[in-house]
Amino acid sequence: MNETSAKKRSVRKKPEGKRKRDSALTKESILQAATFEFCRNGLGGARVDAIAARAKANMRLLYHYFGDKNGLYLAALEHVYTEIRAAEQQLNLDSLDPATALQELIDFTFTFFQNHQDYIAMINTENLQRGKYLRKSRKIAALTMPLVSNIENILRRGAAAGIFRSGIDPIQLYVTITAFSYFHVSNRHTLSLMFDKDLSDPQWLADRRMHTHDVIATWLMAPDALHKDGKKVSSPKLSPVRGKASDLV
Repeated sequence: MNETSAKKRSVRKKPEGKRKRDSALTKESILQAATFEFCRNGLGGARVDAIAARAKANMRLLYHYFGDKNGLYLAALEHVYTEIRAAEQQLNLDSLDPATALQELIDFTFTFFQNHQDYIAMINTENLQRGKYLRKSRKIAALTMPLVSNIENILRRGAAAGIFRSGIDPIQLYVTITAFSYFHVSNRHTLSLMFDKDLSDPQWLADRRMHTHDVIATWLMAPDALHKDGKKVSSPKLSPVRGKASDLV
C-alpha cells in the first residue's frame, strides 16, 4: 500500500468519538420507535421490522443492541419508567415546603398521565403480563427508591409542621395519587359512555384535579388541624395552582 492510499483510508475512518455518538443516537432512535410501537400495538402486535423502519435502522443493529423482541420490549418499558422518574426528580420536592411539595407532586402526576396516554397503554400491557418482563429489570427498583424517600421526607416535614398527620405510608400515598391521576385516563372510553360524560373535556379534567387535591388534603390533615378554638379549619393549602381547564388541553 502506497502513502496516498494510506492517507485516503485514514480520512475515511470515523473518529472514535463520532462513532460512539452515532451509535448512541441510533440506539436511542430504535428505543423511541420501539416505545411508540409497543404503546400502540402491545407486545404481541408490535413488529420488529416496523420498529426498525420507524427508527431508520437496519435489523442487524436492532438485534445487536437489544438481543431480541423481548429484550427490546423490556428496554422500552424501562424507558417509560425512567422518563417518569426523571421528570419527578426535576420537581426538587425537598426544596419546597411540605404542602407545596405535595401539591406539585399531585399536579405533576395528574398532568403527566394526561399528556402521556400511550404510556398508560404500555403499563397496562405489562400488567396483563403480570409484570413478567418488568420483574427482570435491574433498573426499576433503583429508580423508584428516590421517589419513596422524597415522599417520606415531605410527610415527615409536614407532620413536624403540624399540617399532616403522622404514620402515613409513603407508598400508600403515592398509589393513591397515581390512582386518582390514572384511572380516569386508562378507562376514559368506557366511563365516558357509561355516564354520558366526556372525561377528556378540559373542564371535567380541571374539576377532577381539584377533587384529587381536596380528597388527599382531607385524608392527610393532622387531627389537631381539624379544629381551632372549637371550629373546623380549612385543609392544608393543596389547591392546585395550575388547576385550570386550559392546562389540560
